[in-house]
Amino acid sequence: MEQVTLPEVLTLEETSAYLRLPTQTVVHQAMLGNIPGRKIQDDWRFLKVAIDDWLRSKSGRAVLLQQVGTLADDDTLAQLRTAIYHSRQRSEVDTESVD
Repeated sequence: MEQVTLPEVLTLEETSAYLRLPTQTVVHQAMLGNIPGRKIQDDWRFLKVAIDDWLRSKSGRAVLLQQVGTLADDDTLAQLRTAIYHSRQRSEVDTESVD
């Protein structure tokens, strides 16, 4: 079997093939935040190292939390958070009261 070298940044199709999952599953899980990826305009991109870390972890959230430190000094983080909540059609503020 021939060894294929993947690039550091994967497209949706490359990620789908790498994970051996349908592209719809990858998109759905990425939108839920279960698979680490980022939508740029109309295209999805995935860091191969983040996918590998996610596969090795017991929890995909653990990988995402490890990566948060790299975003701490990112000036665009607030704008990104707002865009994520907007695309998911959710409020950034929890409006339900917990009693």
